[in-house]
Amino acid sequence: GHEAAISIDLFCRGCSLDERPAPWVNLAGQKMGVHDWLYDNRVVETGRQAVATVAKHKTLRDRLLEVELGFDREVGQAEAARCLNCDVQTVFHAAECIECDACADACPESCISFVDNGSEEELRTRLRAPATNLGQDLYVSAPLGTGRVMVKDENLCLHCGVCSERCPTSAWEMQKFLYHSAQAGQV
Repeated sequence: GHEAAISIDLFCRGCSLDERPAPWVNLAGQKMGVHDWLYDNRVVETGRQAVATVAKHKTLRDRLLEVELGFDREVGQAEAARCLNCDVQTVFHAAECIECDACADACPESCISFVDNGSEEELRTRLRAPATNLGQDLYVSAPLGTGRVMVKDENLCLHCGVCSERCPTSAWEMQKFLYHSAQAGQV
């Protein structure tokens, strides 16, 4: 909404739309202890709620008609409660890792594996949980002390922070990812 408002304002003033400020990101590392995550890192198996929509024959007749009806209060609260910490990224520091496999043992999705390196196609078959989503890249660490690598399937990772809690050397760090875009009135 804000980006559209800025574009409209620039257009009305006869300015180039290229003058709109570009978005920026901020990664903030934060060591989160067990008490910071206890209330927030439950693995929730609840499926995503579909948003109700207006019938196609109505929306095709009236292009100004809002297509999505949104959630009612109950469904909206249920959808919000299934937050999986998408704004928190797991960052692995290979130099700190002692290959104790504690993170792999603690991971509720088995998305962390310590294996001998290989091609991505071959690695996908040797992980604790085979990585079948070919559209999602694997995270492969630098070689570790034994020559193995840590491989994480980003498609399975819930960003729950259990790996960071369990790691005795802080090789895992939770980084909060913030995406900022220009706000109307700031330009």
